[in-house]
Amino acid sequence: MKNLYILITVLSLTITFSVQSQNMNNSDLEKIIYVVADSLRGNTGNWQFMIKDRILVCITDEKNNRMRIMSPIIKQKELAFQDMLKLMEANFHTALDVKYAISEEVLWSVFIHPLKQLDKDGVLSAINQVYAAAVTYGTTYNSTGLEFPKKEKENTKEDQEKLLFKKKI
Repeated sequence: MKNLYILITVLSLTITFSVQSQNMNNSDLEKIIYVVADSLRGNTGNWQFMIKDRILVCITDEKNNRMRIMSPIIKQKELAFQDMLKLMEANFHTALDVKYAISEEVLWSVFIHPLKQLDKDGVLSAINQVYAAAVTYGTTYNSTGLEFPKKEKENTKEDQEKLLFKKKI
């Protein structure tokens, strides 16, 4: 009986460790996505899944140890110049591990990372951040409640004159 208890304990730790350790693979990644997604479809290493009303895509390349989780936001042609500036600032201050990026004429929130170095918590964080960055586009542009502080600077009359002078040159 004692040996059975030890065997069960070792097996459960092995199963738990395989999903939580930093040796992520497609099989473990798919299990995590399956649990958190409202729906999941696709093939190994190329999944589309829904969380609430948002579509997310996960693409992996086990051979080259890469993965990305992303969510489409809007078409590039619908982006105003001011939106682009806000996105670039968000990439520095509020998007954290996720970035806003354009590919194939679509604005995406995207998390790109080596696959094997992820653990279960890292995958869950990535999914949450991609989702948050997508749904906060146009408002707070953030992936979590955290943000790097911005150094606010008041433009004095002298600063404004310097800016005007630079523009004239």
